[in-house]
Amino acid sequence: MDINQQAEELNNIIKQDNPVIYSLLSEKGKAIFFPKQGIVAQAIEAKGKKINATVGTAIEDDGTPMRLNSIAKNILLDSKETFPYAPSYGKPELRQAWLEQIKKKNPSLTAKTSLPIVTNALTHGLSMVGYLFISPEDKIILPDKFWGNYKLVFENAYNGILDTFNTFKDNQLDLGSFKEKLTEKGKKIILLNFPNNPTGYTPTGSETEEIINIIKESAEQGNQTLVICDDAYFGLVYEENIYKESIFSKLASLHENVLAIKVDGATKEDYVWGFRVGFITYASKGITEQTCAALEDKTTGAIRGNISNTSHLSQSLVLKALASETYGTEKQEKYALLESRYEKVKQTLKNNKYSEFFTPLPYNSGYFMCIQLKNLDAEKIRKTLLEKYDTGVIAIKNLLRIAFSATPERDIPELFENIYNACKEQVP
Repeated sequence: MDINQQAEELNNIIKQDNPVIYSLLSEKGKAIFFPKQGIVAQAIEAKGKKINATVGTAIEDDGTPMRLNSIAKNILLDSKETFPYAPSYGKPELRQAWLEQIKKKNPSLTAKTSLPIVTNALTHGLSMVGYLFISPEDKIILPDKFWGNYKLVFENAYNGILDTFNTFKDNQLDLGSFKEKLTEKGKKIILLNFPNNPTGYTPTGSETEEIINIIKESAEQGNQTLVICDDAYFGLVYEENIYKESIFSKLASLHENVLAIKVDGATKEDYVWGFRVGFITYASKGITEQTCAALEDKTTGAIRGNISNTSHLSQSLVLKALASETYGTEKQEKYALLESRYEKVKQTLKNNKYSEFFTPLPYNSGYFMCIQLKNLDAEKIRKTLLEKYDTGVIAIKNLLRIAFSATPERDIPELFENIYNACKEQVP
């Protein structure tokens, strides 16, 4: 495809300062740019002028955004914080506040990073990463226990190939299987999702170190590597020996051949699933300010051509929450509630009778846990639970995924008893 001059300027910056990052870009990624001479740029130049007939919005005679009272009466925020378009990059104050949160929650992260770009939550963020970096037939290395939407995001949309390794062996991560996927030379794309959906597993400290060593060893052999960190459930870790930070912290300055991308958001971290506010943040050893800015421009160009920008109202609400004096206390209260449900699951599954029909996969964090059925049909059990036990779970091959995040603690024993009885019905 033809490369616009503005895209070429960005490409030249990245090629000169960080050539490995340039080599990781897809053809679409190389061709995309944020139009500096377009409508948005011209509107920014006209901001504050007495007469501003640039942006396609409607303005009241008093200079405030035009709005319907039937909508405005339900919103406490100032109309200027909600009704106009937000910048395609995201609200500047929110981008800075989220970066400060990342650093606060990941104290070992001292490497240079880009300023986060605001996306329409995690799925959109992953899709934009696919746009920028995944070419047809590129293999994406990930555990075989993965979120099903990755197929739509990466395979259907960008013709990538999900290349899975065995997730668990002997109740630990099967890192030997992971290492085997990196033996061939060439471009590597790795997708890590911790806490994992569907299993609710986060690596231990030693497992995290081994993952990092495997990736570094591959990079040292010349493999140009992209690591996508899907941090949707970040922060929800319930055991002491588990790595508490994002693995992005260790990848951010690992090697010049490794580009780490943190895709995260307020969705699960701040319990605002419908707000659709997410972020993309870049880091690599030796990354320059200019390359960060170029990647931010390319990412924003992809967003501009996809959804234009993310909800201004949602961004303003998240920003207000981050600035609230009670934010930390409120977060701790919700964490404690989820942790108590997790502990109830652990306690309930100590009942040995359940092992007749199912065993839990390793879990220690997040929203979910999975049970593996013993020679039983997961889909049949799921339907039996719906029809006879007033209970809903998710069937994935021979697994049942259980969202304890959505289950009151008092109902957890009944949930597993219902599963046990549904299993018993299936046995001849």
